[in-house]
Amino acid sequence: MAKKVAICTLGCKVNTYESEAVRKQFENHGYISVDFSDSADVYIINTCTVTHLGDRKSRQMIRRTKQINPYSTLVVMGCYAQVAPDEVEKIKEVDIIIGTARKAHIYDAVAEFLENNKKQNLVCDISHKTDFEELEVTSYEGRTRAILKIQDGCNNFCSYCIIPYARGRIRSRSIKSSVNEAKRLAEHGFCEIVLVGIHIASFGRDTGESLIDLLTQLNDIDGIKRIRMGSLEPTLFSDEFTQKLSKLPKICRHFHLSLQSGCDETLKRMNRKYTTADYMESVKRIRSAFKDAAITTDIMVGFPGETGAEFDSTMKFVNEVSFAEAHIFKYSIRRGTVAEKMPNQVAPEVKEERSKRLIELTNKTRDSFLSSHIDKEESVLFEREYKGKKGYYEGKTDNYITVIAKSDTDVSGEIKGVKIHYVKKGVAEGTILG
Repeated sequence: MAKKVAICTLGCKVNTYESEAVRKQFENHGYISVDFSDSADVYIINTCTVTHLGDRKSRQMIRRTKQINPYSTLVVMGCYAQVAPDEVEKIKEVDIIIGTARKAHIYDAVAEFLENNKKQNLVCDISHKTDFEELEVTSYEGRTRAILKIQDGCNNFCSYCIIPYARGRIRSRSIKSSVNEAKRLAEHGFCEIVLVGIHIASFGRDTGESLIDLLTQLNDIDGIKRIRMGSLEPTLFSDEFTQKLSKLPKICRHFHLSLQSGCDETLKRMNRKYTTADYMESVKRIRSAFKDAAITTDIMVGFPGETGAEFDSTMKFVNEVSFAEAHIFKYSIRRGTVAEKMPNQVAPEVKEERSKRLIELTNKTRDSFLSSHIDKEESVLFEREYKGKKGYYEGKTDNYITVIAKSDTDVSGEIKGVKIHYVKKGVAEGTILG
């Protein structure tokens, strides 16, 4: 009888990619993938540590897992395992700890554990790692778009961020390897790829290659119809880069530019490498080059020392940019970062109040962006049947608008023209054309 493996992924799209690559390892050795709530022989938790909430979710999942099958093997991998291996090792249910390196060898580690039943802590010093760890993904269960990891690590060391300690320094995948995997994904029927990494804007700085050269070669692949990029630094969008990018027809009109704060004083304490003026220039370049481009972002509230006046500056700047969507989150202390020891930590109730105000504002700018598309025709990559309305399917435009439309046949995985009629609660509804 075939053994079963179940994987729980917490955190970002980089983790999603790595989990799928690990799943493939086990399936190549005869394992069957099952849902994480089902009984399995091997459970793998891919952890997150970007906030204290990520740590807590990781610990909760670890402690809960063996209640499903107490005789299973439990592997804990990822960022939380990397920065806090001693904490993870103290949890008696854990059999193997593997961090953010050596992911290509998880199956071998499990096989060794099953042979000798000896607990393993395989976390290594990630700060000295200089090579990109090659993994391979050719399919994503239940997905119509594929994730392609092109980069790992970060050299920026923002004062609040633990990720450089969890992921190490920048390491770029070669253009050749990235293109080859994209071709395999196209052969498996994926027409949209999402490029992810810890700091995509730094792609190629360690290898002498460039992001625009990679994008140009990906644009030439038959079968790939859309290229979407993950989180980007605003400093990437020079005049030259933006103009070259605008000549690649498969690039999605969706740009996630990390902001964090709309106040220059706060950005300086955060050790961000741009000002609000730099950010706005990038936004203007993008909007000039890409009609109806969606600018989305992440914004932190309650960073140490953030005064009421500084927060008001953020509110004003966010309103000026008018984001298509924004992820608002409250600052949380990460051990070992510069911000941990900064004075004037902001009270939780102040963070909560600021978060609510900023969410209300960005919901308004989102609705404004969506409403500007009423009566327009957009191409939609349909993903699945829409649960809220029978006979309807949902998908995304290339500028990341969620669209639902009625269809008598299953249109999942297909790109269809849709005329948008109205929007409600962040979702557009329209009619499939043709």
